[in-house]
Amino acid sequence: MEFNHKRGNLLLQWLIGAGDLIILNLLFFVVAGESKKEILLLLNFCYFFALYFVPVKLHMSVVFIDKIVQRAILLATFHIILFSSCLVFLHIEEILTRSLVFYYITNLFAFPLWRVLVRILLKIYRKKGHDLKQVIIVGAGKNGMELYRVMKHELAYGFTVMGFFDDNVALKDVLPDYLGNTDEVNDYVSRHAIDEIYCTLPGTQDEKILKLLNFAEKNMVRFYIVPEFYRNVKKSLIMEMIESVPLLSVRREPLQASYNRALKRAFDILFSLFVLIAIYPFLFLILGILIKITSPGPVLFKQKRTGLYGHEFECYKFRTMKVNPEADTTQAVKDDPRKTPLGEYLRKTNLDEFPQFLNVLTGDMSVVGPRPHMLKHTEEYSALIDKYMVRHLVKPGVTGWAQVTGYRGETKTLEQMEGRVKRDVWYIENWSFFLDLKIVVVTLFNMFKGERNAY
Repeated sequence: MEFNHKRGNLLLQWLIGAGDLIILNLLFFVVAGESKKEILLLLNFCYFFALYFVPVKLHMSVVFIDKIVQRAILLATFHIILFSSCLVFLHIEEILTRSLVFYYITNLFAFPLWRVLVRILLKIYRKKGHDLKQVIIVGAGKNGMELYRVMKHELAYGFTVMGFFDDNVALKDVLPDYLGNTDEVNDYVSRHAIDEIYCTLPGTQDEKILKLLNFAEKNMVRFYIVPEFYRNVKKSLIMEMIESVPLLSVRREPLQASYNRALKRAFDILFSLFVLIAIYPFLFLILGILIKITSPGPVLFKQKRTGLYGHEFECYKFRTMKVNPEADTTQAVKDDPRKTPLGEYLRKTNLDEFPQFLNVLTGDMSVVGPRPHMLKHTEEYSALIDKYMVRHLVKPGVTGWAQVTGYRGETKTLEQMEGRVKRDVWYIENWSFFLDLKIVVVTLFNMFKGERNAY
């Protein structure tokens, strides 16, 4: 069993690579009609080079479908860029540009489909009891029990938990699989094909932890430590290093990387310019006239909102209410008497938000991000919700993850605002360019459908 598992992941990676190559070559032959050996050799070489930057991760215990799709698209993109560059550099002009474009487009569909299919089949295979890692858990405290629950609950993660080791003998009749005290770990691992040891012992037992670690290293068994404070800090902690000193960050922030910020800003500029040139002038003309006819006051409503790092900025909207003194202190509610009939329609279709693309172009906002709140809300909720201000670590957006997952409009209770903040923080920790595109697409769909919670 040890041989099967430890070779299994490597074999799986080779099988995935073989499938990739079959797809690459078959599609290239169909689309470009090219079978010259030197060109096919170049095509395959570029794949292996691209694989260096986007390695196969389908065999890992936990991989989400959207990440599989993203990585497959990224691999296809890297590959076509490398292949096209090589063709230009080597002056190979036999392949038409339109053939390469069509080839790339077909790969954008074929690669993700193939990779997702492999992952689904792997999960089914593991649920049937195959390709499972045999693991033990040392320490039966709160963290150890939670780890056991997660591993046992989802077989598709690929774990077989053999049992617990703990020095509290009283737990023998309570634990689901008590294997002995911590001094018996070495003997048990030596007699069984254990792939991984998960240590959840408290930091006060560092001598025992160090002995277990040294034993695991000598016997080529992977060793993992669950930090003691995880039972209080339920976060996906990120390891960083300052020379040889390890640091744990409480959250992953993809937008801390300058490349990601540049990509997001480039998208913001291009998207906002398109909207402001192609759509906004007509909207401003038509809606401006209708707003003026239906209610006295300015066409645009300007309000101070909280932006990046808590800085204030003036947020623009098409005016949807009668001019009133409570505009900067009272949130819009269902059947709000301050709203005009036209304003009701503008809110439900998101058309009132279009002037905010001016904010996007000037850099105060992004196309996608946590929605900016009025200053009064920031002051109130920052005192009531622990992670409220975390949402200001990125620029506010015209639309956001909270808005497309049911948290748009009025927040009647503290729980509703906590739900919105939770989704905003999740967005910050899980940002990707593809996630932004997904949110934009869902927002456009909701615009045409109309939103029930838009007041």
